[in-house]
Amino acid sequence: MERFDIVIIGGGVGGLVTASAAAQLGAKVALIEKAELGGDCLHYGCVPTKRLVKSAKVAHTARRSEEFGIETGTVTVNFKEVMDGVRRVKDKLGEHDDPRRFEEMGIRVIIGSGSFVDSETFEVNGERVTGRRFLVATGSSPALPDIPGLNEANPLTNISILDLEELPGSMAVLGAGPIAIEYAQVFARLGTKVTVILRGDQILKKEDKELATALEEILVEEGVTVLKETGVVRVRTEGSKKVLHLKAPGGESTLVVSEILAALGQSPNVSGLGLSKAGVEYDLKKGIRVNDKMETNVKHIFSCGDVAGEYKFTHVAEYQAGIVITNALFPLLKRHADYGVVPWVTFTGPELARVGLTEAEAADKYGADGMKVYRFSFKDLDRAVIDGEARGLVKLVVDNRKHILGAHILGPNAGELIHEYVLALNAKIPITKISQTIHVYPTMSQAVKRAADEYYREKFFKGWVPKVAKRFAHRTGD
Repeated sequence: MERFDIVIIGGGVGGLVTASAAAQLGAKVALIEKAELGGDCLHYGCVPTKRLVKSAKVAHTARRSEEFGIETGTVTVNFKEVMDGVRRVKDKLGEHDDPRRFEEMGIRVIIGSGSFVDSETFEVNGERVTGRRFLVATGSSPALPDIPGLNEANPLTNISILDLEELPGSMAVLGAGPIAIEYAQVFARLGTKVTVILRGDQILKKEDKELATALEEILVEEGVTVLKETGVVRVRTEGSKKVLHLKAPGGESTLVVSEILAALGQSPNVSGLGLSKAGVEYDLKKGIRVNDKMETNVKHIFSCGDVAGEYKFTHVAEYQAGIVITNALFPLLKRHADYGVVPWVTFTGPELARVGLTEAEAADKYGADGMKVYRFSFKDLDRAVIDGEARGLVKLVVDNRKHILGAHILGPNAGELIHEYVLALNAKIPITKISQTIHVYPTMSQAVKRAADEYYREKFFKGWVPKVAKRFAHRTGD
């Protein structure tokens, strides 16, 4: 029975980053994955979806080409080629996750499903592997709602949707989180009639309401139907069509579509791992319980990524992997995870990026007198106007000490622009420093500065200037 310094269960980002770093530090590493290395990000998430987003954007831009003096004629979407392009990109980037690459690092790669026998032994393919440390990074899977008739209708998930060979004529999207909204816009731009159905009154409920509402208006302009405060009572299948029975405050109705996409969140992959035999505490909905050192209640067993975290993002899994590497191999250093500044992006067109508190969250925490809100619209940014992308805004929530509490960008390249604010939050750089920093003209990044400039605009034109003018008028007798 072979013994390793660290045994990693799960070959997604968290597991791969930990494995490669541990091997380079001289540790003896075993990496166990039930299917293919790369995880959701490579196979079903970040990589394929962003290629689809790009294809959809090209189609959308082509339809607008006359705005730029370019005549293209009728735009035709070759859906098969779109999906082939997705697979080509996956294959290309998948080269980085080839098992042979990790084996060349000295890592023992084992493909197969397994479970803990006890807290120091994991059995896979009939082989027992022991370790001084373990990392469970098994990710998450689509969560299907309990709606009568839904399973019989064979709904799509973020996994199976990538197997589509023909563009659906119509699609109902259940849910309004990032996965749901990204796919809704992608398929609408490719030519599908899309209806988004949500129980609440706001798409992207974790985002600032003002920006989420502005994005919803853009989606509606592009042809997406959004049904809010609406529940799906049951689903009926009629041949190749799916009939959804809906209930809303205004009454009951039906919706007939070609496909249903169930995008109502992810469930942690904890079942079948034998975690109870290892003594590891977990919850079927919330996943494995960890502390800020990414340790489970069994101190030599760590966990990171979707299976253990509130923030189900690839970049957070990578960050957590760094915590695991330090604490598993150099426990005296005792590195702690800090989620005080976690950015994320919904890759719609335009993109919606966020870091820190929303306006409502800041008001609850600091009170209305403890914060200020500054806005800058992309319609007033020269580069956005030049590029024909003048939709959206930058919204900053700032405390009375001029420090940013939250930054929200709905606009072109928002996912790139947000990082200046991420650094400002992390380093406690005041909004005035961003305003005083030279930004190249004409670039989208000027929106970051222009929003910060609003601090001085308020001070001068609503504060200092009126006061000075009033004093001057008093002294001169005007």
